[in-house]
Amino acid sequence: MNAVLIAVGVMLILSLLRINVVLSLTVGAIIGGLAGGLNITETIKAFVDGLGGGATIALSYALLGGFALAISRTGIPEVLVKAILKIVQSEGDTQKKGAAKALIFLVLLAMAIMSQNLIPVHIAFIPLIVPPMIKIMNMLQIDRRLIASILTFGLVMPYMFIPAGFGLIYQGIIVDQMALAGLDVTLGDVPKAMAIVALGMAVGLVGAFIAYRKPRQYENIELETTNDLNKEVNKLHIIFAAVALVTSIAVQVMTDSMIVGSIAGIIILYITGTLKVKEADAVLSDGMRMMAFVGFVMISANGFSAVINATGDVELLVSGAMDIFNGNVSIAVLIMLIVGLIVTMGIGSSFATIPIIAAIFVPIAMELGLSELAIICLIGTAGVLGDAGSPASDSTLGPTAGLNVDGQHNHIWDTCVPTFLFYNIPQIIFGWIAVVFFL
Repeated sequence: MNAVLIAVGVMLILSLLRINVVLSLTVGAIIGGLAGGLNITETIKAFVDGLGGGATIALSYALLGGFALAISRTGIPEVLVKAILKIVQSEGDTQKKGAAKALIFLVLLAMAIMSQNLIPVHIAFIPLIVPPMIKIMNMLQIDRRLIASILTFGLVMPYMFIPAGFGLIYQGIIVDQMALAGLDVTLGDVPKAMAIVALGMAVGLVGAFIAYRKPRQYENIELETTNDLNKEVNKLHIIFAAVALVTSIAVQVMTDSMIVGSIAGIIILYITGTLKVKEADAVLSDGMRMMAFVGFVMISANGFSAVINATGDVELLVSGAMDIFNGNVSIAVLIMLIVGLIVTMGIGSSFATIPIIAAIFVPIAMELGLSELAIICLIGTAGVLGDAGSPASDSTLGPTAGLNVDGQHNHIWDTCVPTFLFYNIPQIIFGWIAVVFFL
């Protein structure tokens, strides 16, 4: 049996059994490496060598977590939460409570979308905004699986469709890797090719709203990560916090580094006195701990990816599938999409999946006679498949980090399974339709 299937299968089964994701990735990588013909020494070496690739991401998220918690202490989240709370506390007014729910949904969806393109901070906004809203969500009995679905939609759909921010990076990788595989395409063609798939995700979001519309009860637990909503908010601190946010974003864009951007924002908070020196160490440490799980998973996912690449079984997986369905274009496309899903589910990164699959898929697609738009759609969809739903993806880890601050939101069953059902399945269906349409 193919080593990639074994490695990903073991990781997913262990994760569904509620085994820690880091441990699941490690065990899956070791078993996959051995199944792929590597000995234990080679497997461990490949895994350890791959860990370093996730160190930068882990440090980025740790600093972002510290910066986010420092910002949260300035009062910005409280201002937003108080506005929603005024609506919620109108007892007996169902219409106003419905408006409060709609406001929460719209705010989180807008922020998630902007985090990918307009203000490219990625998941950094989640620990800043979501924890202070938990109390309100509990009062409104909002199913957190719906919030996870909203956030994941906003974290994935924009970069696959909108050519700005992270979208420009992702779509640029598609164009560059296709060129290396022997097919030159333009960046402007990518949004056209991905439009139908983006529509599929929108359909999935509607499905999530329908599935999780019923009230769900959670226990009200006091959180140390949220501030007292009754305390006086210093308007000057809010202004300085806004300056720190703008500075952080500007530096991140200029340097292409979340690490440098986060440090710049933290320095502004220090200089202005918004972050007190005597409190800074505790605040930043708490914020880093909040995002530590995400960092460890991303590090482990890089080790997992290195082992998969070392086995060479991704190529064998594709060629074997093509041999079975030789000549049937529709089935071949479907198989390639599923292979993309398997690879991304395992390594947790659409951006890292494209280089793995493009070199294999592009020659096969050209041999099958697919048009340029069809091949772009195939590569783009196969790459993005699995980002939603993967236990190792920051698009699922980010929502869980915000929603599980009180220990009542399970990463696998409350984030990964819902987003897999409502996004990966529509992506396969709409991606397959789009490729066939562009034939």
